[in-house]
Order: sequence, then structure tokens, then C-alpha cells
Amino acid sequence: MSSLKEKIITVVGSGLIGRSWAMVFLSGGYKVKIYDNVPGQASGAITEISKQFEELQQAKMLRGNLTAAEQFSLLSSHDDLQQALEGAFFVQECVFENLEAKQTVFGEVEKLVTENVILSSSSSCLMPSNVFSRVQNRTRCIISHPVNPPYYVRLVELVPHPETLPAVMDVAYSLMTDVGQAPVRLRKEIDGFALNRVQYAIIAESWRLVQEGVISVKDIDLVMSEGLGMRYAFLGPIETMHLNAPEGMEDYLQRYSEGMKRVLSTFGPVPDFSGEAAARIIKEICELIPAEQEHLTARRERRDQLLMELAKLKK
Repeated sequence: MSSLKEKIITVVGSGLIGRSWAMVFLSGGYKVKIYDNVPGQASGAITEISKQFEELQQAKMLRGNLTAAEQFSLLSSHDDLQQALEGAFFVQECVFENLEAKQTVFGEVEKLVTENVILSSSSSCLMPSNVFSRVQNRTRCIISHPVNPPYYVRLVELVPHPETLPAVMDVAYSLMTDVGQAPVRLRKEIDGFALNRVQYAIIAESWRLVQEGVISVKDIDLVMSEGLGMRYAFLGPIETMHLNAPEGMEDYLQRYSEGMKRVLSTFGPVPDFSGEAAARIIKEICELIPAEQEHLTARRERRDQLLMELAKLKK
């Protein structure tokens, strides 16, 4: 992948995810052009990135082998899309999660780049076949879905369009690995991808347990943060099963499959996340963490700090 370092990555959209992607790519020594169609937004993003780089360097959490100043020198901002795309081999779209907006972006980008430029979307839930429906050459299209915040949580889901070439998946996988992310390949598109399907299953059962009066909001969060989450920060659910029986997975299934099926058969319908139950859950969580910005900001900062420490530990 070292040959790619001479090339350019264009980030389209300068919001939180766009800034995060820019920082990740810069940490790998890539030149990054960040574009926004709102005049002044991209240059404002650069100011914010500079500030974050300095804070990360002071905290000894800056990623990559380059200093903050060296990484920042590889970054430029653009209000003109054609300028921003000039020389790019990889385009990472980071506009808001709206199908029409993403389709419009890729329709414009395709007109300005050559056939071999990879078009990548940050979409968290829109299907590649829909996101890239207006692109003529869909063989070079892929979704690279990060987890928020991408600088500390390294997973990237690579989701192909039905027409995506294997070589495009390979380049995206190599790029993500090279910049220190942890890419996973989905073999085909599916609604919600992998991460959100697993996340929504956890959310749904947690919601049902609170809604049915089995447990409080505070305690269901502790079930994850002080229980399952402790393991899942280092092991996945399949490895957990494999390690949780003396003779491994086959032994686990012999011991526990009937119990799992029994419990799973008691799961209720998909919650509608509204009405009296929603009002009660909102009330409980807001008693723990008030919804005013100062409280939410403080908790987000705490989250990011803890994720930084965890990322350091996982190294």
C-alpha cells in the first residue's frame, strides 16, 4: 500500500464524520482534500482538525508515525468539487444520511473523475444498490461504514454493490488496514449491514425488558457496560461461545443450544419505540443524564476519553 501514499483521497462533506475520516487518512500519511458545498465549511473543518490534532498529540493519542504538524500539512480544503477531486484515487462521501443527497453527490462526482477512481460512501444504513443507482460504472462503488467516533473505534464495514469488483473490495480493505482501521468484508448487501443488525437486536431486547418492567434503564445499561461489553471489547460473540465451554464450540452447542432456543422463543415483537414506553424510558435516561447540551457534551467527552484509553489498551 505504500505506493498509494503518493496519491490523494478526497473527502466530500466536512461534518463530524468527514473530519474524522480526514484525520484517519492523514494518520496514514495520505494527502487529503476535504470538500463542502457550503462556502467556508471546509476551511472551518480544517481549523477544527488542527485543534484536535494538537490535543491528541498532547494526550499522546495521535495516530500514525507523523507529527500533528506533518499530518496537517497533507490536508487542504476546497469549495470547488472539481478542484477537490483532481488527482484522487479514492473518494469518501460523508454527507448527511439522506438517499437523494448521496445519489446527487455521486452523480456529480462521477462526471469529474476517471473510471478507475473508487467511489466510497459512509452510509450507515442505506443499501449500496440504492446509494449508487445513478452511477454509470457501479463496479468501483463500495460503502465504507465507520463507527462513531471513527478515530477511536476502528471498525469499518465494507459493503459491496452487487456489481462491485473484488479488486475494489481488496483496495478498500488494504487502504483501511494501512491507516489503522479494522475493516470487515460483507459478502453481499443486506439492510442494516452487520453492525446495526447486531446493535438493533441488543437495543430491541433491552427496550422490551425495560418496557415490560423487568429491569431499569440504569441496570440494563450496566448489563452491557459491566458485563457483556467487558468481553465484547476484545472477543466477538462466536469466539465467546467457543471459549465458554471446556471443549469449544461443539461442546457449547451441546450444552446450551436448547436453552438458547427456549429463551429466544420468548422474545417479543419489534418495539415501536413510541408511546408510553418511550416516554418512560426517555424520563429514566434523562434523570441519569439530562438532555441539556452541557450534560450531553460532557458525557460524549467522557465516552471519547474512555474509548481513547481502550484503544490504547487494545494495541
